Amino acid sequence: MAYELKDIGLAEQGRRNVEWAESQMGALMRVREEFSKTKPLKGLRVGMALHVTKETAALVRTLVAGGAQVAIASCNPLSTQDDVAAALAEEGVQVFAYKGESREDYYRFIRSVLDTRPQITVDDGCDLVSTVHTERQDLIPGMLFGTEETTTGVIRLWAMEREGALKYPIFAVNDASTKHLVDNYYGTGQSTIDGILRASNVLLAGKT
Repeated sequence: MAYELKDIGLAEQGRRNVEWAESQMGALMRVREEFSKTKPLKGLRVGMALHVTKETAALVRTLVAGGAQVAIASCNPLSTQDDVAAALAEEGVQVFAYKGESREDYYRFIRSVLDTRPQITVDDGCDLVSTVHTERQDLIPGMLFGTEETTTGVIRLWAMEREGALKYPIFAVNDASTKHLVDNYYGTGQSTIDGILRASNVLLAGKT
């Protein structure tokens, strides 16, 4: 399988980090268990532009367990965990990402994902979907749907929709009930506490 990353030799460390993340992601592991049995994505090609982290890798492995063929690029030139990228590549995922990507490589990697002719897009920030519409319109007839994770990306998509430029359906993940329950409610709560502690330089252990 094709891949471009920093060092495939980092795969073992990446695999351990992904497995640790999975041990903390019970809901996703239940989905993977079901996907492994039913194979709802069998034969489908999924193109992703997300942060290439151990948490994202857990999602990628779940899609693969469901039968999908996955190609992934980063949605941010600085966020890739190189060991995780190597671990995914070693498992047969087409990975195009490394930490500290140049602007040229960033967009080249998005194009590499689209060269796999995905039928489903999974996007964070709308760069993948935008490139489909500006450079790879030939893929649109074969697109089933896409997802967009962020409010920033959804705003771009709404603008495309108003202009009549959006040519296949996109689910706004940020509007999903599960996103509000798990991420917005609990995740934002933890981030708020963490932000206050960091800004105030307070150690909770010293307050007990």
